[in-house]
Amino acid sequence: MTSAHTIGNRKDDHLRYAVDQHHHGFDGNDFDSVRFVHHALAGIDRADVDLTVKVAGMRWATPLYINGMTGGSRRAGTVNRELAIAAAETGLPIASGSMSAFLRDRSLADTYRVLRREHPHGFVMANVNANITPEEARRAVDLLEADALQIHLNAIQEIIMPEGDRHFSHWPRRIEHIAASVGVPVIVKEVGFGLSRETIALLRDLGVAVADVGGRGGTDFAAIENSRRPGAELSFLEGWGQSTVCCLLEAAQVRGIEVVASGGVRSALDVARALALGASAAGVAGKFLSIVIDDGVDALIATIRKWLDQLTSIMTVLGTSTPADLARCDLLVGGNVSAYCGLREIESHTYARRSLASAASEFDPARGSDPKGGYPA
Repeated sequence: MTSAHTIGNRKDDHLRYAVDQHHHGFDGNDFDSVRFVHHALAGIDRADVDLTVKVAGMRWATPLYINGMTGGSRRAGTVNRELAIAAAETGLPIASGSMSAFLRDRSLADTYRVLRREHPHGFVMANVNANITPEEARRAVDLLEADALQIHLNAIQEIIMPEGDRHFSHWPRRIEHIAASVGVPVIVKEVGFGLSRETIALLRDLGVAVADVGGRGGTDFAAIENSRRPGAELSFLEGWGQSTVCCLLEAAQVRGIEVVASGGVRSALDVARALALGASAAGVAGKFLSIVIDDGVDALIATIRKWLDQLTSIMTVLGTSTPADLARCDLLVGGNVSAYCGLREIESHTYARRSLASAASEFDPARGSDPKGGYPA
């Protein structure tokens, strides 16, 4: 069994390599293949925009959340404290990083518990791997007084990690047992390699409340773990998986499970794109981590507030008073994403005329217009 000391060192490695990736930037992002169709008379009054959403049946003040990053070392605890302060100041939900270190060594509890201490009234998510028992899952939830439990999926990361897991066949059964017994909604998330529609449907059948698609486009844990290997001989696995955009298009083919989005979210516009593609909320990890480490917690608070202000402006000109309304907006899906959709038999062209379909179903002949401000066919 990997020791807590080894895990702590690994957490510090992850922080260093993740920030370094964001310093160097990324080669493209599939969010850039998604564009809103501009309707010049669609706008509403800015004061009518309400960012409130419901996720897993619970109210969130915003459709933006700070996704799981770290914990398990002294430095990680400091980072978690600053992230939690930013979450509390801006009203964002927040997730812990993997709590494996705490489950092996209770002396590390405060590196995670700090999230609840600094965000006492906010929505906090505990984060665990798919190897733990239901009893361990409850311990993680109890420590943070968590409102939900994230279970992360990271087979690619583990197989590259020198000290990583090599057994994955029991994961579905373990997820099902945890979901049935933990007492809070379970969110299953990928760590940057994406969820296919087949995986999302399986998670639904296992009793999972929410799928976080966690797609390619942001922090690449294949590259991080390969950097930790002598000779970095598994570089061919870097860039593995589906992008967040492709995952959301896949998720739209599945009914009966809620979806949120993370992986490569760089701006308020990417948040709007994710919501328009069907996500209930969008999560950010690496970008916020690099800001808080480079520039401090005040800079992160300012960035989050700016993003929320910008999202409100985007929704105003699109004529969407709630985040859920973005799913009625017309989208042009091009580039590599369009090719992906063709191979996976996803009819992405239908996104370009969604407002017409919505208006046709809501058109009031007596008024001669859509009462919600759409565009009747």
